[in-house]
Amino acid sequence: MRYVGVEEELLLVDTDTYEPCAVSAAVLAMADRAGADDDIFQKELQGQQLEFATRPQSDMGALEAEIRSRRRESAEHAGRLGASVAALATSPLPVSPAISADERYRWMRREFGLTALEQLTCGCHVHVSVESDEEGVAVVDRIRPWLSPLLAMSANSPFWQGIDTGYRSYRSRVWGRWPSAGPTDVFGSAQRYHDHVAAMIATGVVRDRGMVYFDARLAQNHPTVEVRVADVCLDASTTVLLALLVRGLVETAAREWREGVPPLPVGAGLLRLASWRAGRSGLDDILIHPHTMTPGPAEAALEALLDHVSDALEDMGDLPLAREGMSRLLRTGNGARRQRELLRRTGDLKAVIADCVHRTQE
Repeated sequence: MRYVGVEEELLLVDTDTYEPCAVSAAVLAMADRAGADDDIFQKELQGQQLEFATRPQSDMGALEAEIRSRRRESAEHAGRLGASVAALATSPLPVSPAISADERYRWMRREFGLTALEQLTCGCHVHVSVESDEEGVAVVDRIRPWLSPLLAMSANSPFWQGIDTGYRSYRSRVWGRWPSAGPTDVFGSAQRYHDHVAAMIATGVVRDRGMVYFDARLAQNHPTVEVRVADVCLDASTTVLLALLVRGLVETAAREWREGVPPLPVGAGLLRLASWRAGRSGLDDILIHPHTMTPGPAEAALEALLDHVSDALEDMGDLPLAREGMSRLLRTGNGARRQRELLRRTGDLKAVIADCVHRTQE
């Protein structure tokens, strides 16, 4: 059974005004005084963000319980400072992001200018254990066409600086401004992967391996493949569904590699278009089908994804849970749909954030 870990980035907002507030350093200090492990809560680029990481889990029930627990702990630490946490991938209200006090982040501010200054986005990263770098790169090569449906599922950022963007995941568009972000071509071997990363660092444009922002990469500090395409999900149950499917993708790809099945011959250019479409459409319009690279209903792309990983999920005992979660998500919608429905009902972006704070912390 492969282990799974999740990193979630949460938005810190003022409890009264619901405007983003740059208190992450104080929240981290509060967590430290409360005895939290050093590797659970982490600083991010902007002071209005707080990140937590789960422990590696093999059981999905345990993973969901830990995600909910970490969200509650984040809310408790922030609450002592007059702040709340919201699982929102962008701020619905206008905001002036504040770069965290860290030498690495100051370097990013100098090098990338407005791209770094405006980068107040919250994502969800899923780690799945692999046996070696060779297996990990084989997985990265084979899961590439299946990542855009994951973005569509998680889409939770329709608003930017007080404006409806027309996108379901505008975070993905803002994130794509980084020069190292996005889909990759097939590497073919661990050696070619590492050579490519070394060449990127040698340009001086990216500082180190941590700034190699591929949609899926070998993790820097763990023996895992890290999938980085998703918005932070409004509901923890969607995060668990995402983790289920990513583990299924990793196991399916590893089996294909061992059986000699080559990666699908799709270039990074087409994958970039599929990602754009997923960010634009979410679950509410067409997506690019991972097999045919042609447009079709979102539900068809998600059904293809579930079918692709069904054997692996069945072997792990996760297929009923995945089917139930997918059915629920298609019926109720993702965070972007809920945010827009709330705005139509209330006419108030603050009310949207208030509801999302409640859903994050419940």
